[in-house]
Amino acid sequence: MINEKMKKPSPSIDEWLKEAKTDPAALQEGMFLVHNGVVRQTPKVKVREGLDDGSLVKGMEFAYDAAKVDAAIAETYKMDGIFHVRVWLNEGQLELGDDIMYVLIGGDIRPHVIDALQFLVGKIKSECVIEIEKKL
Repeated sequence: MINEKMKKPSPSIDEWLKEAKTDPAALQEGMFLVHNGVVRQTPKVKVREGLDDGSLVKGMEFAYDAAKVDAAIAETYKMDGIFHVRVWLNEGQLELGDDIMYVLIGGDIRPHVIDALQFLVGKIKSECVIEIEKKL
């Protein structure tokens, strides 16, 4: 088991957007994108690699390294046209349908925001978290 922590309540994206739009940098932003990762029943190896062992996911143990996440956020802010970044990560024992993460990116134009969202979510998933699927 990763830790004894309980999963956290999910944030309000409406509140996140309200806060982001009151920031002085919001005057430079023309777009916000939100990513919401959720625990799914289909194993990652089947979705990503097409390997089907017949198993189904019943939950997940999830943990993250906060310092690595902070470093990834700092890198994202250095990208062209990015003015707002906010990340929430769950932790502990997660069930099907539970939120794993939320990422909000605000920037000047669509290509910059899409690139930043893809960069940050990819970095978090590959370098900052531990996900252990629990299978049936």
